[in-house]
Amino acid sequence: MSDAIKHECGIALLRLKKPLSFYKEKYGSAFYGIQKMYLLMEKQHNRGQDGAGLASIKLDVEPGERYISRIRSNQSQPIQDIFAQINQRINEELTAHPEYNDNVDLQKQEIPYIGELFLGHVRYGTFGKNSIESVHPFLRQNNWMHRNLIVAGNFNMTNVKELFDDLVRLGQHPKEMADTVTVMEKIGHFLDDEVTDLYQQCKNEGLSKREASPEIAERLDIARILRRASKNWDGGYAMAGLLGHGDAFVTRDPAGIRPAFYYQDDEIVVVASERPVIQTVFNVPFEAIREITPGHAIIVKKDGRVLDEQIREALPLKACSFERIYFSRGSDAEIYQERKELGKLIMPAVLEAIGNDTDNTVFSYIPNTAETSFYGMVEAAQDFLNQRKISDILANKEALTAEKLQEILSVKLRTEKVAIKDAKLRTFITEDSSRDDLVAHVYDVTYGVIKPSDNLVIIDDSIVRGTTLKKSIIKMMDRLHPKKIVIVSSAPQIRYPDCYGIDMAKLEGLIAFQATLELLKERNLYHLVDEVYQKSKAQENFPDSEVVNYVKEIYAPFTDQEISDKIAEMLTSSDVNAEVKIIFQTVANLHTACSKNLGDWYFTGDYPTNGGNRVVNRAFMNFYEGKDARAY
Repeated sequence: MSDAIKHECGIALLRLKKPLSFYKEKYGSAFYGIQKMYLLMEKQHNRGQDGAGLASIKLDVEPGERYISRIRSNQSQPIQDIFAQINQRINEELTAHPEYNDNVDLQKQEIPYIGELFLGHVRYGTFGKNSIESVHPFLRQNNWMHRNLIVAGNFNMTNVKELFDDLVRLGQHPKEMADTVTVMEKIGHFLDDEVTDLYQQCKNEGLSKREASPEIAERLDIARILRRASKNWDGGYAMAGLLGHGDAFVTRDPAGIRPAFYYQDDEIVVVASERPVIQTVFNVPFEAIREITPGHAIIVKKDGRVLDEQIREALPLKACSFERIYFSRGSDAEIYQERKELGKLIMPAVLEAIGNDTDNTVFSYIPNTAETSFYGMVEAAQDFLNQRKISDILANKEALTAEKLQEILSVKLRTEKVAIKDAKLRTFITEDSSRDDLVAHVYDVTYGVIKPSDNLVIIDDSIVRGTTLKKSIIKMMDRLHPKKIVIVSSAPQIRYPDCYGIDMAKLEGLIAFQATLELLKERNLYHLVDEVYQKSKAQENFPDSEVVNYVKEIYAPFTDQEISDKIAEMLTSSDVNAEVKIIFQTVANLHTACSKNLGDWYFTGDYPTNGGNRVVNRAFMNFYEGKDARAY
């Protein structure tokens, strides 16, 4: 994506089912779990670079022995930082105590992080917060083992204020109004409630407090706790948690907005945000990995049992399509094919834009996530070229010579890598930088491959704000002196804010919204903005279930093409000589390519939860009132 946006986090949960001595004997190390967690987190590095954290739990330890360890980092390379610290600590202990080296029991007893249960997290801070206090996992501590709660997740709640108020009504005093805190405290409250009830049962059965503790851990109904805690959650989430005595869970939102996959065998249970991560780290086949059912939780009890429990009633499946277009690793078999299909499906519009002149067109992509869509686009272009060759052969069949046949068959598509990102420069420039000259050089171009008579078609996976296109890419492409530059987005126009994990919270930051406002002004229709504001304002105190997304009326007077043309005009500086055209994917094609992931609210305004309509309502009012604030 040429526009850098922050997005969903990544989770990794690992439970070792066997004693640590088993992994020492089979894999050569009792540190097997730590090593696998490093891989699980590093393979999800694409999901978060602002911070990372790891928590571990040792099972069946004696009172007085430390059994929970946690480490977090917000350094520039947070995953490497936390594991460097872990490795340093382990090596120091082994050096100081050589007797630990071949004694797994002593390693577990004396060295932190060597346990059977792990929870890792990588994150982007969607609220711009990158203090260490904002980095997951979060820890809620207690002297009762089963009241210790560790939580990490890939989520955003749209109704944080409501959840905060719920906690206040329960008598709590939350330290801040943040969705992570409110979610953890909600789970913690009902965990405490459940423990209290179970203790009373045990007491009635004549058990002592010490006898009651393991009984409470055994009887804890994690599904019941999650049902009560999540009753009012509105958002997209894959929420993971560990309890101090050894239970673990991952629960997924009812619309399946945020992804979560799991695998189990007789040695391990593992959950991650992406399927190929599990495939790669544990070398297991695609079909062995299952997706957590929306509205369900995978619960791993301390005794190793794995339960699949329904927590919330399922909503229509609206899994995030941006996962498929951009965020997830393209090594997933299904995602790879879907991205190729996105490129294929947009090719007819590209051919129309270049007048079917593939001979005088160079095809390329903006690195690197659009590369797979580029392959699909090129395959479709090759199909077109093959059909043309067949037509030429049939048209000349009466007088076809070897030379003529060679001439027809020798025609090839021209593909080049013309845009090369300077990654170090991109890292140096902060997101809110106004240093346009630096932004203009984020990409380098390959000279000598474009002729003045050529069209240049370059595909990107999506266009959000258009800043990098205007300040860098189009200007750099124009230096190659093409006749025409066609920018292709494998995603549709992004018209509405996201509120489920992607950092697109403000309408005015979206180039499609800006272009539509310009069209309204040009056609004397700007009164629609005032009307939509009045309708939105009138709904301000409505229950979420009654709020309507009237922002759709802003776009209604115009065709997709009219908005695309205005975007092209706005992103083309006066000093650009080439003709510039921008083509967006259609929503219908997106659904065809990504038929299992129909979450398209950023393109259509059809939010999967009631809270989404309130968020877009608030985002529009913020824009109209000139408030530089998030809508949730």
